Amino acid sequence: MGGWAAAPWRLGGCSGRGGLRGAARRWGSSRPGAGDRAASLSDLLQSSVEAEEPGAAAAARRERRYPREGTVLLFPGQGSQFVGMCRGLQQYPGVRDMYRLAEKVLGYDLLSLCLEGPRDALDRTQHCQPAVFVASLAAVEKLNHRQPEVVERCVAAAGYSVGEFAALVFAGALGFAEALYAVKVRAEAMQKASEAVPSGMLSVVGRREANYKFACLEARKHCESLGIENPVCTVSNYLFPDSRVIAGHLQALEFLQENARKYYFKRTKLLPVSGAFHTRLMEPAVEPLAEVLKSIEIQKPLLCVYSNVDGKKYMHSKHIQKLLVKQVVSPVLWEQTMHSVYERKQGTEFPYTYEVGPGNQLGAILKQCNLKAWKQYKHVDALEDEEPAET
Repeated sequence: MGGWAAAPWRLGGCSGRGGLRGAARRWGSSRPGAGDRAASLSDLLQSSVEAEEPGAAAAARRERRYPREGTVLLFPGQGSQFVGMCRGLQQYPGVRDMYRLAEKVLGYDLLSLCLEGPRDALDRTQHCQPAVFVASLAAVEKLNHRQPEVVERCVAAAGYSVGEFAALVFAGALGFAEALYAVKVRAEAMQKASEAVPSGMLSVVGRREANYKFACLEARKHCESLGIENPVCTVSNYLFPDSRVIAGHLQALEFLQENARKYYFKRTKLLPVSGAFHTRLMEPAVEPLAEVLKSIEIQKPLLCVYSNVDGKKYMHSKHIQKLLVKQVVSPVLWEQTMHSVYERKQGTEFPYTYEVGPGNQLGAILKQCNLKAWKQYKHVDALEDEEPAET
């Protein structure tokens, strides 16, 4: 099986050159059980290296590659979890070992919580972030077992909020155990920050006339009239055109719901989350996460991984350390990230995109951001299917 690494085309500024082979080796070496039993990705990519043709034959094969031969992996975030996820995935190499190590890192049985709940416990920020992180990488194992060429040909990855940690593990920038510990600290700190102030998040679909900044400004003025000092109400997630998530004090969100027509909001819905994530109300979570990230090894990703903070690809390890911390108090620029990932010359084919993990929300968002790219989208759920997915 040939390697994708020398593909001459570029995806959103990402060269096919570089290293899913290296990334997979690094991921495999950091995964539990990798010392005694070769990791499945390492096996795959070692055989890929051995199978390469030298010289002119390899060059001729590279010339025949097309953009659609590359793949993109998207990793979901908090809110995609469900009781029963990862059922049946323990049969795949590495998944059971990942959950065994997760129990040691987290101090509780994550697999049982994912499989059996209860739902209110799984939905708590301190639990659901690690749960989605591990479940997404379990889905990668499933994908690699069924369609190893999809993993081998990956040229870019992006993760939504906590999903960014899973994307960076997949890309070889972070080790599994170290990243999981960072996610644990992040989730617990965000849970604690959420409990300090009555706050939340409001999903909004607006008309073209909607002015989100003006609406948030008036909502903050309303909070001030109630005696709330330095209130927070701001866009925290850019999902797709005309769709935003606004986060802040609950009184501000209630004001926006009551005055939705005035601000040209077609639909509003309070999200079932515990706090105003990706706003300055999460500032108490910054220092704990920063301290953890300083203590763990971070390497340059071996394929393109895009940051939620600016929608651009990570350049080096210090860049990752800085932006993962900044992400906690910054809006998620997912719409902008999708434009960066799928930017291409007119007439160029789109790659196959795989959402790996629980839920298919990122696919729904991609459909609204880029219909042509979505037509090549597939979902790899964190659940065993009845039938293998088709290539």
